[in-house]
Amino acid sequence: MISTGPAIFPLKSTQGQRDEKGFGYPVLQFCTAIALAGAATSWSAADAVSVQKLQQLQTSENRMQHHPYVGMWVTDDGRVRHELLPDNRYDEARGKRESAYRGRYEITETHIEYWDDTGFTADGDFVDDNTLHHAGMVLRRK
Repeated sequence: MISTGPAIFPLKSTQGQRDEKGFGYPVLQFCTAIALAGAATSWSAADAVSVQKLQQLQTSENRMQHHPYVGMWVTDDGRVRHELLPDNRYDEARGKRESAYRGRYEITETHIEYWDDTGFTADGDFVDDNTLHHAGMVLRRK
């Protein structure tokens, strides 16, 4: 016998046979097939949405990994260090305090917007490939 969940189907032909309620086994098999087809369709639709979301995330992540500003940015005295991560997150160190601020960032052309995990916001501008002006500071690529 073939088992697909709680229903069990005999392999031999049951044409013309009836169950105890008078329904023919082919009717039961047909109804079960329709139910399984519906479940498979629902799963496929949900799966397609999940695959699409995953592809969008991967596309966004790939775009950021290749973004020219991803990497470490440091003030000339080394006191402030911004690491722009490829997943649109940043980690800022201040002096001896590692990970003093963390959050997300978004870059549009040469402008950067920061949203700290605590709710603080800031911005800055890349004036060239190796220089970031942010909150009155000048950070350089390392």
